[in-house]
Amino acid sequence: MRPSRAVETALALLLAGLAALVTGCGSRLPERAFETRPTVHPSGGEPLRVGVITSATSPVGGDALTGPRDGALAYFAALNARGGLDGRRIEVLTCDDGGSGVGNNACVHRLVDERKVFALVATTALDYAGAPRVSAAGVPDIGGQPLTPAYETYPHLYGIYGSSAPRTGAAPGWHGVLYGGTEVYRWFRTHLGARTAAVVSYNQAASAAYARLVADGLRKEGYRVVDEQVDFVLPNFRAVAADLRAQRVDVVFDAMDSHGNARLCEAMQASGVRVAAKVTNVQNWNAAVPRDYARAPGCRAALYATGSSRSYDDTSVPAVREFRAAMERRGQRALSQWQLEGWAAAMWFTDAARSCLGTDERGPTRACVERYVNRAEPYTARGLLLPVRFEHLAEPPEFRDTCLSVARWRDGHGWVAQGDMNRNCATVPQLGYRP
Repeated sequence: MRPSRAVETALALLLAGLAALVTGCGSRLPERAFETRPTVHPSGGEPLRVGVITSATSPVGGDALTGPRDGALAYFAALNARGGLDGRRIEVLTCDDGGSGVGNNACVHRLVDERKVFALVATTALDYAGAPRVSAAGVPDIGGQPLTPAYETYPHLYGIYGSSAPRTGAAPGWHGVLYGGTEVYRWFRTHLGARTAAVVSYNQAASAAYARLVADGLRKEGYRVVDEQVDFVLPNFRAVAADLRAQRVDVVFDAMDSHGNARLCEAMQASGVRVAAKVTNVQNWNAAVPRDYARAPGCRAALYATGSSRSYDDTSVPAVREFRAAMERRGQRALSQWQLEGWAAAMWFTDAARSCLGTDERGPTRACVERYVNRAEPYTARGLLLPVRFEHLAEPPEFRDTCLSVARWRDGHGWVAQGDMNRNCATVPQLGYRP
């Protein structure tokens, strides 16, 4: 099954971390981990201070998790250049937690307890150990990337993809069980006629467990599933490629990191394996495809990404053009889908804070911001996101009408949207899993 919008991303990050030996000590981060991002001088009232926590330096590599932060910073810089929020600038404090729980708690302490930020925005934490403290303090955390179950567990935390879980703080989801749909598998079956799917994983616990979830969802959608597993240290991708050809596989899913995906594609290229689709996730939905798949043009031509936001290459949409222009002004030309989602998170916070203006309350309050986020009307960030809502359902749904953003890589064109994401919808079963 496809467990959730971000589970595959978290899995890829976890696997990347297995290759590194990380030793953490001490109880605080160096001062350089905390940065204040100054913008224009305030023109009306004190600045409204927000925090952005990112695992910028972590076992998974230098820029693996910085996209949402960079998108949010670009949005707030553009907002401040236009005069801020009703003349009040947004002051952004960033914190690098180093990808560890200790570092994350230090970031939360510094931003929430010491610097008294009004809210957190676009959190992207490999280990969100400080989530209980954020929730207990009543600080809204808006538009975070759910790399851990925190956004399905605690009140006051609002992940970028929404949630239907009770979120009482007791356990993730419903009594420790999360649910996700099979919409990705349904899409490839319906639109490409795929019937035989391979799931490639490492002989490592997290990878194998995720592969089983994918295989279960594929079988639920009527696929014949070919399970392929390789050694984590010395993977024999050529043997996998040979079997993919022998099994006449239509579509390939995986439970591997980005490096493993690229090596698999190179083996497929060398063996002459042609598939209708090689499916990747939102973390790899970026401009690095020509570099990462330079030696596998055939596999690159079959590369698809799926997610819940509009492709950053879809310049037919005004909100996408605005995002791209702002990123270019900041000198960031290598774009990614996570940057766009960070931009959308900052927009979401700003729209929520703006809704408080003109009320009887003196400026934005946390309660007012959360009323906006929790409203019945779903949020779309000017069409950048599939409709996001928070429902707090007492019981998990058995089926849901779920939509999907799909893009295919085309050399010379980038990521080309495959249909309108608001129409790529299907009613699919929701299957449970324990995070």
